[in-house]
Amino acid sequence: MNPSPDILCIGSVLWDIIGRTEMALATRRDMGGLITRLPGGVAMNIAMTLARFGMAPAVLTAIGGDPEGDELLQAVAQLGVNTRFAHRIAERPTDRYMAIEDATGLVAAIADAHTLEAAGADILQALHDGRLATAQQPWAGQIALDGNLTAELLAEIAGSPIFSAADLRIAPASPGKAERLLPVMAHPRATLYVNRQEAELLCEAAFDGSRAAAEGLVAKGAARALVTDGGTDASDAARGAETFTRPAHVVRPRRITGAGDTFMAAHICAESRGAERADALKQAQAAAAAYVAFADDGENGD
Repeated sequence: MNPSPDILCIGSVLWDIIGRTEMALATRRDMGGLITRLPGGVAMNIAMTLARFGMAPAVLTAIGGDPEGDELLQAVAQLGVNTRFAHRIAERPTDRYMAIEDATGLVAAIADAHTLEAAGADILQALHDGRLATAQQPWAGQIALDGNLTAELLAEIAGSPIFSAADLRIAPASPGKAERLLPVMAHPRATLYVNRQEAELLCEAAFDGSRAAAEGLVAKGAARALVTDGGTDASDAARGAETFTRPAHVVRPRRITGAGDTFMAAHICAESRGAERADALKQAQAAAAAYVAFADDGENGD
């Protein structure tokens, strides 16, 4: 039996299909490498990292009614993530994400999250029907919200009383979907986790680093924003409070997909255990660096 969840992860849970090669990959060329299939999606990546750190996450998501969906739910449960509140859609396939990475990082990716998008607000049923909360007694704990949700659903969440008491932690699924977060980033209890490119899209401005980007998001209306800038640094800005910036760890990247989700999960976990803002940022950067430096072949990065 899963314990009662202490955090809800709302968004995509799907199969990650990742092809990696240690060489630089040229366009339209065939290259040897390693292909893996693992449970993934922004909400799932955050949830399984939280579970690994000792928290009890539950996912609110949509899963297809196909055998791949059955297999995915079994794999997710084995990772310590509560799937009791996942919404199944019998007539739809399970979502998938496909990426290619080479020695320089992410080359290209395609996210097929059409089942999640088709489900819409149905994935939130447990927050209405009393299994987790009701409109009269909304969920008052932490929620990690994934930008793979439709723009319409994110806008609905922004003004919904169901989310009025939540400690809302928000991540975009990709730079291409960052602008979907504009309505919900103004939630008075929201913390936004983005990279510098995503911050620039949200603010429609260029920034010279993570600090300026984080402060730009707060000026745009966010209550709090954490911004990463690749291997350079990361910053935490909050309305009416000091901004913290820390240099990134120097590592040799061995994998990229999921690094931002790991940063966010580690940060949430650190703060849930009482870490102050500067220390939580430090712990999140260390976890993300360890993640990108780890090699699937069993070697560790430098």
